[in-house]
Amino acid sequence: MQETLYDIDGNPIAYLDTDDGNTIYLWNGIPVDYIEQDGAIYGFNGQHIGWYLSGYIYDNKGYIVGFNRMSARKLVKLSPLKSLKHLKPLKSLRQFRHFKPILRNVYSSLYLSQFLILGAK
Repeated sequence: MQETLYDIDGNPIAYLDTDDGNTIYLWNGIPVDYIEQDGAIYGFNGQHIGWYLSGYIYDNKGYIVGFNRMSARKLVKLSPLKSLKHLKPLKSLRQFRHFKPILRNVYSSLYLSQFLILGAK
């Protein structure tokens, strides 16, 4: 299953492929991050960049960076066509996981596209 991930303005930025190891892909097919069972988001570079909980993407300070369609509080834009997926890079040794922060109902100043790239190799 695939679900679109939107930034705080309702723009489709990436998609989550749950059939492909919970991998997050950008629309150009580049895999940038993956999600662990408990919602921790790791980049293929090993960095723990945030959390995916109840359809929301949070940074490590607990601010909302993005969301899926079911969690959207506003109209979202149509998703573009997906490019062919690139091969996933090998996962780097993972950084120590941050503690789950206090989740805030406030948006992060970081755009979802910038956030997701933090984990790219």
